[in-house]
Amino acid sequence: MTKPLILVTGATGKTGAPVVEQMLDRGYNVRALVHRLDERSARLAGLGAEIEPGDILDLQTVRAVMQGVGRVYFCFTPHSEHLLKATANIAIAGRDEGIEALVNMSQISAREQADSPLAFQHWQAEQILDWAGIGASHIRPTFFAEDLYLFTGKSIPEEGKIYLPFGTGKHAPVAAADIAAVVCGILDDPEPHVGQRYVVTGPKDMNVTEMADVLSDELASPVTYVDLPVEQWRTALVERAGMPEFLATHLAAVALDHQDGVFSAQTDIVERIGGRAPQSLAEFIRTHISEFSRGRASARAA
Repeated sequence: MTKPLILVTGATGKTGAPVVEQMLDRGYNVRALVHRLDERSARLAGLGAEIEPGDILDLQTVRAVMQGVGRVYFCFTPHSEHLLKATANIAIAGRDEGIEALVNMSQISAREQADSPLAFQHWQAEQILDWAGIGASHIRPTFFAEDLYLFTGKSIPEEGKIYLPFGTGKHAPVAAADIAAVVCGILDDPEPHVGQRYVVTGPKDMNVTEMADVLSDELASPVTYVDLPVEQWRTALVERAGMPEFLATHLAAVALDHQDGVFSAQTDIVERIGGRAPQSLAEFIRTHISEFSRGRASARAA
């Protein structure tokens, strides 16, 4: 039996790229929608993916890349205020093409009462995709393990500090590759998952102080957590990191959610659907040791 063509949006992103790789390994043909042609898309092409550059916010582009597609992984990577437009384009083109299944990247804080405009849009996007009748299922990951080095920048290697406004709230960090395994498990056998919402986590729910202790052990150097006021962090994201106001406002609301326990969860979804044990934080740090140590050598040289 011929396997359906898989479309992956955001295909060079943290989960998109491993979904492309894992679905190719499963014997599927994969079409990768990318923002631009670069070394990341070239690597996916080298693995055997069909590369299509284009703008997901343009309906005619989405219609074109949807032709012949049977199943879709929808991940809107810019994290901008245009999520609903992208969702509508995918829903319309997918419905008209008659796709049988779609996995939607949502987030654990998605809900009607969310203070974050983006989290609320993720909840709205879930409703749109359900209404489209295209076999949608939704994954709601907690914070990615990758966020630990993305959020902390150089502060871990240079200062031994994690500056975040997460209080004593907990989450179970999950690696992007493990999230991708869940996506692929659903795409490979979508029927049991249609309409479901899965909270995807790593293997251990912990607060940031506990994560700092794991980092200290793995890096063989002390790491401590500095709990920042949320508004101070939001201002720094805009003024120092150059982050758009929309995204900084989202992250500030998410930080308050984290303090309130919205992110505290520990599930077996990676193992049950993804077919693999999720990486522990210690295993993830060892695998990405260069990301957590970046800048340490230059600091010693100075």
